[in-house]
Amino acid sequence: MTEETVREAAELSGKTATGYDRVAIITGADSGIGNATAVALAAEGFDIGITFNTDEEGARQTAEEVKQLGRGTAVRRLDLKDPLAAAREVGEMADELGGLGVLVNNAGVGTSRHLMDTEYREWRDTLAIDLDGPFTCSQLAARRMADTGRGGRIINVTSVHEAYPRIGAGPYCAAKGGLRMLTRMLALELSAYGITVNAVAPGEIATPMTGQHNEMPTPGSRPGYPLARPGHAYEVAAAIAFLARPESSYVTGESLYVDGGLTMMGPQAAGAVRSSDWRAG
Repeated sequence: MTEETVREAAELSGKTATGYDRVAIITGADSGIGNATAVALAAEGFDIGITFNTDEEGARQTAEEVKQLGRGTAVRRLDLKDPLAAAREVGEMADELGGLGVLVNNAGVGTSRHLMDTEYREWRDTLAIDLDGPFTCSQLAARRMADTGRGGRIINVTSVHEAYPRIGAGPYCAAKGGLRMLTRMLALELSAYGITVNAVAPGEIATPMTGQHNEMPTPGSRPGYPLARPGHAYEVAAAIAFLARPESSYVTGESLYVDGGLTMMGPQAAGAVRSSDWRAG
């Protein structure tokens, strides 16, 4: 697709596809999918805002990778348990970088106990990080994008569990399901401003969050998946980068699954289960 074609397609929606600020802020960019996304978007020509919660060293390493690609960076600690304060930090980072064209709500936390054993504090903290924070940060980003009149992109990292439950992950699944619907609502309401809103829904990815610490996925190691391995963080980052490009200007309100075909296996895999061990989570 030529630059002229992109421009002509964008004019159908009344804006230039290359008009939004070449600044991307990525929450939780200190490792895993966030780190890979920061590098991918820097390679696309974006200056990158990097947030972290506890791993400052990881965030600084991500910043170095971005700088090696010739792009500007800003790094801030973000505690999404306080979503309003987190949104203010995103706004200050946008000021530091000189704009905000793409927001990637990537930071998240998982859970690993049955709902009957889940304390309310854990429930609330999970929803604050995985749902409330993306709402407040998206609201801040949307207002800024709308004010510029140049449009923009909001991309939420959900999970296959936005639609498919897993025992032991009740708060996480509830938050990701809510984030899926938030994505769709924002897409409807922000379309008038040339802002697209989409979700990327990963399956099992070899990252610290899944206990794999950025290991290279081993082919054949997941016989229950059609593509029999975990995914790599850069495979998710490539999907996010597509949604950040001008070429994605006619895609909004969608969830792009990056799961190796995992979600197709429901009835197929259920028929192959020969014990009740799955109830243990």
